[in-house]
Amino acid sequence: MENQVLLKNPLFSGIKETKLPAVLEFLSASEHDFIKGESVFHSGTVTNQIGIVLEGRVQIESNDFWGNKTILDSLGKGKVFAETYVLTKVPLMVDVVATQDSKILLLQIDNLGLGKNSFSQIITKNILGISMKKNLHLSQRIFHTSSKTIRGRLLSYLSSQVPAKAPAAEFDIPFDRQQLADYLEVDRSALSAELSKMKADGLIDYWKNHFKLLSGVEN
Repeated sequence: MENQVLLKNPLFSGIKETKLPAVLEFLSASEHDFIKGESVFHSGTVTNQIGIVLEGRVQIESNDFWGNKTILDSLGKGKVFAETYVLTKVPLMVDVVATQDSKILLLQIDNLGLGKNSFSQIITKNILGISMKKNLHLSQRIFHTSSKTIRGRLLSYLSSQVPAKAPAAEFDIPFDRQQLADYLEVDRSALSAELSKMKADGLIDYWKNHFKLLSGVEN
C-alpha cells in the first residue's frame, strides 16, 4: 500500500507521515483481495474492522428474507466503510459486496479506546467524523426515494450527482440499470422506460452509466 495515498484519506487526517507505519501496525492493517460478487462483510455479524477501498468498488446492500435487494450506497477507491458498526458493536444490518475485483485494507480498532498512544484519539475522532458525514450522505437516499413517481426519483438522484463547480452537468454514476433500480426501489423495466421518456423529453442524455442533464423543460 502507498502511504502517500493513505495520508490523504480522512481516516488518517492529522497523522504525520512518520507516524503512519506505527498507526498501521497498531491497527493490524492487512490487504485483502475480493473478486466481483464476493462479500467483504455479512449482515448479522459483529465486526471490529473498518474497511478502506484501495482498488475497485464495493456496494452496501440490504437483502430481506425473500431475496429482495435494496442498495444503500456504492463506494469506490479511498472510501471507508463499516465505521458505524465498529463504534456501536452492533451486528451489521447490511452486506458489503465487491461489485468489481477489489483490494480492501482492513483495520482492527480494538485498542483505540485504551488510549495507549498519541494517535488513538485522532483516529477515533476521524472515525466519528466519517460516520457523521456518511449518515448525512445516506440520508440523501430518503429524498431520492420519497417521490411517488419514477421520474421524480430519477430527477432527484441525477441532480445530486452533478459534480460541484463542473462546467457541464455531465457525469458517470456507479450503478448499472438493475443496481440503479434497486437503489431507487423501482422496477428495472419501468426505470428503463422512464429514462427513455426523459431522453425523448429533452431532460437528459445518456449512454450506459454516463449521463448528461439538459435544459429541457418538463411538461
